[in-house]
Amino acid sequence: MSFFERLKTEASVEWRAYTEHPFTNGLADGSLSEAAFRHYLVQDYLFLIEFARAYALAVYKSPRLADMREAAAGLSAILDVEMNLHVKLCADWGLSPADLEQAPPAAEMLAYTRYVLDAGMRGDLLALKVALAPCVIGYAEIATRLASRPHADAATNAYRVWIAEYAGVPYQEVAAKARAHLDHLADLYATPAREAELTAIFKEATRLEADFWEMAWREGQRVAELR
Repeated sequence: MSFFERLKTEASVEWRAYTEHPFTNGLADGSLSEAAFRHYLVQDYLFLIEFARAYALAVYKSPRLADMREAAAGLSAILDVEMNLHVKLCADWGLSPADLEQAPPAAEMLAYTRYVLDAGMRGDLLALKVALAPCVIGYAEIATRLASRPHADAATNAYRVWIAEYAGVPYQEVAAKARAHLDHLADLYATPAREAELTAIFKEATRLEADFWEMAWREGQRVAELR
C-alpha cells in the first residue's frame, strides 16, 4: 500500500465526508443551487490565491532542485490555469477578477488556508505536501466519480464545465504527479515515528475540505429560504 493510500485508509471517515459531500453530488446531476456554486467559486478563487502562496513556500522548503521544479509547476497550474476557470465562470455573473479578489473571505476559507500554510511553515516539505494533498489529489478523484454519473456532461447541467476541467487529462496528470511526488517524499522522509503526525495533518486538511463544501452548501440553503 502506498503512502497516500495509507493516509486515505487512516482518514477514511474524513475522506468519505469530503469526496461524497452532497455539494459534489449536486454538481453531478445539476441540482446544486446557483447560489451555492457561486459562493463556492468566489471563495475558491480566494483559496487559490493562498494555495499559490503554499506552493511558493514549497519551493523554499524543497531540499532538491527536482522538488523545486515540481512545486513551481504546481504554482503555475494554479496561477495560469485553474484560476482562469474561475474567472471564466464568474464572468457569466458579471464578476471581474478585481471583484473576486476583493470579496470578503469566509471563515472556512481562512481556516483551511491558514492551516495549510502553518503546517508548511512549521514542518518540512513532506508535511506541507500532505496538507496540500486532499485538495489537489482529492479533486481529481471527485471529478472522476462525478464524470461517470449519467447527467454529468448533459447540456442542461450548468456544472459540466467544472466537472470536465477536473476530470480532464491535464488536471488528472497534475494530480497523478502530485501523488507520485508525495509517495516519493514519504519514501525519503516518512519514518514510522512520523506517520501518526502526518496522518493527523492529512485528516485535518481533509476535514477542512469538507467544511469548504459545507460552507457553500449552507449558503445555497440560506438563499433558498429567503426566497
